Amino acid sequence: MNRNELFRLVRLVEVKDYSTAAHTWRVALYTQAVAEDLNLEPKMIQRLMRGAVLHDFGKIDIPSDILRKPGRLDDEEWKTIRQHPLHGYDRLKRMGEDDPLVLNLVRSHHERLDGSGYPDGLVGEQIPFEAQMFSVIDSFDAMTSIRPYREAHPIQDEARAISELEARAGEWYAPALVERFLRLIRHGKLTWISKHFNDSSSANKLISPDDLTEISALASHHRPEE
Repeated sequence: MNRNELFRLVRLVEVKDYSTAAHTWRVALYTQAVAEDLNLEPKMIQRLMRGAVLHDFGKIDIPSDILRKPGRLDDEEWKTIRQHPLHGYDRLKRMGEDDPLVLNLVRSHHERLDGSGYPDGLVGEQIPFEAQMFSVIDSFDAMTSIRPYREAHPIQDEARAISELEARAGEWYAPALVERFLRLIRHGKLTWISKHFNDSSSANKLISPDDLTEISALASHHRPEE
């Protein structure tokens, strides 16, 4: 697969959904932080970050009026948006993506342990580890970031997101992964990410990274000393 073409297409999604770029930065950086905390191999971390960058790729096939709708989605619109993991998975395969970790993350990051997720209704350990890990990250970011239908309120939103993840641990999310992620949050290890990439200016002006080296360089620049 041609890397430049891949990231060009990711930017087409950003044109349709202005919040996608800042979201891409944040979830990729959260993914790097969690993976490093899990002591995963560097090559595995790079693969996970690549999946994080591409996780919403399927939104390229979702109408802009749904992605930017200022109110809640109706039932039909919700059915449409729930197809984006399959759209992303199918497009990536057609483009020659053959990394199962990336494909699993893109397809299954909205699955839930109790089978209530989408698109396949997977249950428990049917959900690949990479998708289980990323679902915690993606859900936290969705609850703490700007959306077309609401402004972000960082302190209140973070508290609500923490409560929601804790309440859904074991039902929607893997408890050990929730515990790992929230420990990083509570110890202030991830504050720099939301601080630098979660305001109105970032959401409207940032574009997604050209490659994973750019993300890692960003992390090295902003991440506080241990």
